[in-house]
Formats: sequence, structure tokens, C-alpha cells
Amino acid sequence: MHRVKLSDTLELSRIVYGMWRIGDDDDTSAAHVEAKIQACLDQGITSFDQADIYGDYTAEGILGAALRANSTLRSKMEIVTKCDIVAPCGRYSDAKVKYYDTSRAHILKSVDTSLTEMAIDHIDLLLIHRPDPFMDHHETGAALDEVVASGKVRAVGVSNFRPWDWNLLQSAMKTPLVTNQIELSLGQIDPFTNGDLAFHQQHGQHVMAWSPLGGGLLMAGNPPVGIVADEIAAEFGVDRAAVAIAFLLAHPAGILPVMGTNNLDRIKSISDALKVNLDRESWFRLYEAALGHEVP
Repeated sequence: MHRVKLSDTLELSRIVYGMWRIGDDDDTSAAHVEAKIQACLDQGITSFDQADIYGDYTAEGILGAALRANSTLRSKMEIVTKCDIVAPCGRYSDAKVKYYDTSRAHILKSVDTSLTEMAIDHIDLLLIHRPDPFMDHHETGAALDEVVASGKVRAVGVSNFRPWDWNLLQSAMKTPLVTNQIELSLGQIDPFTNGDLAFHQQHGQHVMAWSPLGGGLLMAGNPPVGIVADEIAAEFGVDRAAVAIAFLLAHPAGILPVMGTNNLDRIKSISDALKVNLDRESWFRLYEAALGHEVP
């Protein structure tokens, strides 16, 4: 599988395995999680996306149990995780309200907690999970510089940031932000035209796409986009999920889809998207189906 260079020190596999729902599986044993990891590795998917809040702050620990059980896995993986969301559940069950915390103290504590939970000595990529309207960008930027300088984090980025949020934070940092993880799919096409994708494409920054199947909605029933996807899927001998991911992979911005499923058979077929070669006309067939009308 093709790899994408995000910085001088970090490369990710073109498709990333997302662990958002890993705690929702009926089987969260170390052996079953290892089977998921191995199914990804067998396809060249070496990058794994986490966040401290996933599974009400349990997902990192579930991954950590697998890494403790088989320490050889870590050297084959790049681990992405996120911080700054404080929700009244799990370790923050005493919080009175859900809020964002981009203070130095919270970022440093989150990094140390994530390292412990996942049984690792460094995080390959740390993302600020949500833009914080109460952010002191000087404090946040300095904290991100600090965790990179400490060796606990190899690279840093953000998630769900708009271009102005990115510029504000980057203006107070020595370390370059390397990616922005945004919602992007055939079910959420706004970033293709609202400036979010263009901003990063202009600066040679690869975005990561969360919920690339539209939260599963693209796979249900026969919406217009599903009908077109099925027609294209038949040409390549794949399913519509592979076509939806190929739609993102085909874009010249070099988008990295973050694929999340607990089904082992589906995990094993994630790389089917690489079998789909979309030309411009096919790409626009999907895009117009997502728009609901032809382009102007």
C-alpha cells in the first residue's frame, strides 16, 4: 500500500484503520484486537487512529491490552491519538459539562495518560480533537512544541479545524502542524468547495477523512449515490464501500481515509478500494449524485 509522508519524521499508510468503535465490539479481548490489527497489517495498513475519548475513555486501554500481550506489534504500527475533549463520563465522570481543554496542563496529562493506556513510549501523531473557542493559542502551541521536543510525540496536528483555526494555532508554534482530520465523504462533500480542502492542498498538507462512509449511511438502502456506486462497483468486482473510499483516494489532494469497522471480514476487504481506478468522469458521476444535481 502506498505511504504518505506527512513530515520528515512521519509517514502513514494511505488508508488508516480507525478505532473509534473498538469498545463497542462484543469481543474486546487482546486476541481479537490483535486479529484486527494483523488483518490491517496484512494489507499494508500500518496506521491506527485513536482518541482518548473513544469508548468513553476506554478505547486506548483496549488497544494497550493487545500491545501488552504482543509487544512485537508496536514496531509495525503508527499510532494516532487525540486530546482536548472533556466529557462527563469515564475518567471525567465528575465534569459538570462537556468542554474542550487545550491548556498546557491538560495536554501534558493527556499525553502521559495515553502513553500509559496504550502501553507505548511515544505517540506517532497527536491531534487536538476539536477547535477550542477558549484556546490560548500561545499556551496550546507551546505545549504541543513541548511534547514533540520531549520525544513523547513524533508529530502534531489537529482535527475538525477550519483554516483560520489552523493559522491561529500554527502562528504560535515552532513545530509544523502536519495534518487536519476532517469529516469528508460522499455524504459530506462541503470541504471540496468551502475552502477546507483547498487550504491544505495549497500548502501541501494531507488531510485525514473521518467517517469516509458517511457513518454507514452510504451503505444503507439505495440512495442516488449508492446506485451510482453500485454501478461502478460492478465494473471492478468490489462493493460500494470500496468505491466510496476510492472516491476520496482519487482526489489529487492525497486524502487519507480513516476506516472504522469491527467486522473482521470487512477489515480484510478495506484495501479493495485500491482496485478501483476512477477516471474524472466517474468521479463526477459520484460527486453529482452526492450533490443531488449536476454541477453548474
